Amino acid sequence: MKKTRFAIVGCGDVGNDIGLISRFSRRIQTVACVDTNRSKAELFAKKHKIPEVYTDYDELLGKCDLDFVYLAVPHYLHYPMITKAVEKNLPVFCEKPITNTLDSALELCNLVNQKDAKVGINYQYRYDKACYALAKASHKGELGEIFYIRCNVPWSRGKSYFSESVWHGNKDQSGGGTLITQASHIVDVALWIADSRPVSVTGLKKQKVFKDVEVEDLFMGTIETESDCQIQLCSSMVVAEEQCITMEVYGSKGTGIYNGHFFPKVKFLGQKIKKEKPPVRGIHAIAASLEGFRRWVTGEMDYEMPIWNSLEVLATVDALYKASESGNTEKLDKRYLECIEKTGSL
Repeated sequence: MKKTRFAIVGCGDVGNDIGLISRFSRRIQTVACVDTNRSKAELFAKKHKIPEVYTDYDELLGKCDLDFVYLAVPHYLHYPMITKAVEKNLPVFCEKPITNTLDSALELCNLVNQKDAKVGINYQYRYDKACYALAKASHKGELGEIFYIRCNVPWSRGKSYFSESVWHGNKDQSGGGTLITQASHIVDVALWIADSRPVSVTGLKKQKVFKDVEVEDLFMGTIETESDCQIQLCSSMVVAEEQCITMEVYGSKGTGIYNGHFFPKVKFLGQKIKKEKPPVRGIHAIAASLEGFRRWVTGEMDYEMPIWNSLEVLATVDALYKASESGNTEKLDKRYLECIEKTGSL
């Protein structure tokens, strides 16, 4: 069996997850890793048995024989790094968000469309078995009309989160705090479940604990969709003890309640529903997402989150931030729909 060859760019915590998962796949081979810190990259390579080590991304693209590249780098580096790979006709699997700004994401999507490139954004909850079952039950009408959805991301981060990765606290580099970095996952899932385009939002951002950074550590907001579904969102970095993500979906026929442990669960109230399974499975949603992207690269099947699908998430996040600054209800920037329309996905 010929393995799909890829490189990990960014040898931090998220890159480590992919490095570990790829070792258990019979279809994927990690042939190189990249980090500007050579000692860090060498330790990473030794841990995951990766043969080649680079400190320069351009050198990797010029020398290494790859089927795709995986990016686990700061948000502001997504745009230039994806662009360079696309220009070399190399597929890209990138951590969310697409980029740190909506403007740069729109430019990138247009480039990807022009080049007919394969760029996937790792919103791995699309492959979470409980999220998938909940979304499919909603799409099939088994919960009835979806009236509202409540989402909570009660997470915790220490001082090292900002001191060891300074870009996390820099608004220009990160694009924001807990909303874009943690909650964008659940924004994607809620919109997926609602199966309706977002129209307008309200938002409130706070710095409760981390006062010396430029981004929020607590965000609360609402999203209204075309179908009049109301989505309530709360995301935090400051709870005393981190808890799992929860999501409650209330429909006219029944309710779905999601708990996102390492082994996520969903239960249905008011209806007996057979839970559908994702098209790709793995020990964790991240593993399934990686395998789903690999199958897209090899032409076996489509990937759940190509770049233009994830554009809606960033447009929603962008509007939420604008609402938190203006104090008013804000409508989404419709340029994202025009961009998606060019791909033929609408």
